[in-house]
Amino acid sequence: MTVKWVQDFPAAITVCDSRGIITAMNEKSAVLFAKYGGYELIGKQLLDCHPPGAQETIENMLEKQVENYYISEKDGQKKLIIQSPWYEGNQFMGLVEIVKEISGDIPLYKR
Repeated sequence: MTVKWVQDFPAAITVCDSRGIITAMNEKSAVLFAKYGGYELIGKQLLDCHPPGAQETIENMLEKQVENYYISEKDGQKKLIIQSPWYEGNQFMGLVEIVKEISGDIPLYKR
């Protein structure tokens, strides 16, 4: 990614194309996935980086162009996961995943 704010954004951003091929990662993403190859994951199949249950979710997201949101927790660290389709005009281009570390409870404001 060449856009400065994306590269320095304080969350991991990973982008894949409509076939599930990783096309871009920012610095946080490369660090988060360093044990799997970091930036060397660019050009690789996203499905190969996930267990079978997650593969089904990703395949569904690619096929139906739907979003997926959740909070994960590992070793006491919570992360907000946002997975969403991205488009150029009306053309489905793939998925964007944003992983942001969070601390404490996330407040809910009803407005």
